[in-house]
Amino acid sequence: MSFSTDDVDTIIAELGASLEPSQYSAFVAAAHAALGTCSGPGIAYRILAPLQRQFFDPPAEATNRYAPRHFRRGKPTDLPPLAEDSARGRRAAKSRWLRGWRG
Repeated sequence: MSFSTDDVDTIIAELGASLEPSQYSAFVAAAHAALGTCSGPGIAYRILAPLQRQFFDPPAEATNRYAPRHFRRGKPTDLPPLAEDSARGRRAAKSRWLRGWRG
């Protein structure tokens, strides 16, 4: 089975999909130079995968993206506590009393 240029272009396009345009063009040039005469798609992938990692620049991580949820601020934590004089506070106090919590 022969290995065509369409197969090479497909592998290069798949590996270069995560690269930015300037990095992609440099990766394509380096990939064609590194492959030369290659016998199959498996060998081509083994040659191009480490080469793609050299051109890939990962995006900066968002620190709050991976933070625990209990440290994130939200509407319930930003609001003041329920007071006994509000309608919700009276309702909460009555339900506590009915359940026997005597608050």
